[in-house]
Amino acid sequence: MEPVEINAGGYYLRQLRADHRLDDRPALVEAFTDPVQQRFVTGYVVDDLHSASAYVELRASEWASGKRCSWAVAEPTTGDLLGEVGLKALDPDAGTAETAVWVHPAARGRGVAVAAVGAALRFGFGALGLRSVDYLHDPANHASEGVARRCGFSFVGPDAAGPDVRWTRVAP
Repeated sequence: MEPVEINAGGYYLRQLRADHRLDDRPALVEAFTDPVQQRFVTGYVVDDLHSASAYVELRASEWASGKRCSWAVAEPTTGDLLGEVGLKALDPDAGTAETAVWVHPAARGRGVAVAAVGAALRFGFGALGLRSVDYLHDPANHASEGVARRCGFSFVGPDAAGPDVRWTRVAP
């Protein structure tokens, strides 16, 4: 699948980049070394430019394989990375996916996650034909709970596979 850019109102969604025109790697390192991010976004070590390059390449390969649609959430006038949103665990046959989002520490509290998740959901339901999208988060992550509520997800309960709580949203 080819990456798609999306207008998300006050932000735009684009592929993560590390090239001569735009380099998201320094912002990725800042975000992934933030203690709050490390607590709630686990499974990734992005602590230098080399590991940030590998992260950008991973997201590009996931797009290409159809495993995940992942977007950098960017400031429209500068292109600065404000966060990342994605649809992961894509199952086109079942019409399901799971959303994932994080916001750079400097951009938190500005509605970035709500706008980005809303845009990703519109893409998933409209362009991909998904029937339902789940949202999982650590029960202690109250910001994620707020995003789920504001984006129209319904609370399901504890996730059977782990310590997270699960929310779901069905296609309109």
